[in-house]
Amino acid sequence: MQYAYPLLAIFIWAGNTVVNKLAVGSIFPAEIGFYRWLLAALLFTPFMLKPVIANWSIIRPNLGKVFILGVLGMAVYQSLAYYAATLTSATNMGIILSLMPLMALTAAIISLGQRLTFGALTGAVLSFTGVVVVVSAGSLGALLQHGVNLGDGMMLVATLAYAVYSTLLKKWQLRLPPLVLLYLQVLVAVVVLFPLFMFSAKAGLGWANIPLVLYACLLASMLAPLAWMHSVKTLGPSRTTLFFNLLPLITALIAAVVLKEELALYHLVGGLLTLGGVILSERWTTPVRREASAA
Repeated sequence: MQYAYPLLAIFIWAGNTVVNKLAVGSIFPAEIGFYRWLLAALLFTPFMLKPVIANWSIIRPNLGKVFILGVLGMAVYQSLAYYAATLTSATNMGIILSLMPLMALTAAIISLGQRLTFGALTGAVLSFTGVVVVVSAGSLGALLQHGVNLGDGMMLVATLAYAVYSTLLKKWQLRLPPLVLLYLQVLVAVVVLFPLFMFSAKAGLGWANIPLVLYACLLASMLAPLAWMHSVKTLGPSRTTLFFNLLPLITALIAAVVLKEELALYHLVGGLLTLGGVILSERWTTPVRREASAA
């Protein structure tokens, strides 16, 4: 039963990647990006005002850090994913997103002084090779000639933003209840995305896109983070992170069924290389310095 929570979160986030693609042509990226956080804020507020007031003495000196976390983790990461969906496939997005644990590990080595391991080095090379295979559609010559697809590039930036967000979350160790911190970041996303929403084209809410907004808000923005936080609490962060490796596979399967996206050989090769690199970086933890000293 304890594995149900991380699996639920991963299935919801994989489904949300497909929802990003379904939103293309039905609602503009700036709209769904703003509406999901606005609705989440409205639903959270009646329950969170009292905890926020109770923790205000801790919140006030950390408002700048909360703002940065909200911009990176909620506004930049989520909004770029909607724009990326207009230019690339859900399968590509899922595979690129699977780089997040490795990016977070790299950021932790750089900023937190975490030990560099042989697994991290080898995994970085394997995962990078896998993503190159995917974004080049299996043709390195085409990649060198035309460059990276803009949608894939946006997804890479979005993934990096969330990796930095995860690293800062660990580095700063804000002494706030998880729900309070999540709620404050939702408020930041509403404020930051409002100008973009105001000056962007609008399709308006209708029967065709309201279910997409509700999925993005109720499931991807509220239920999945709560399930993930519960998993971290019961299983621990390292064991929970392993479930993230299932994201590209589940995304590809849902995209194949719902969107009729075809899985090409380069998706399989690139996905396996990327996934193998991430797993290797997590499992092969021999420090580089120790081996060098022994030699």
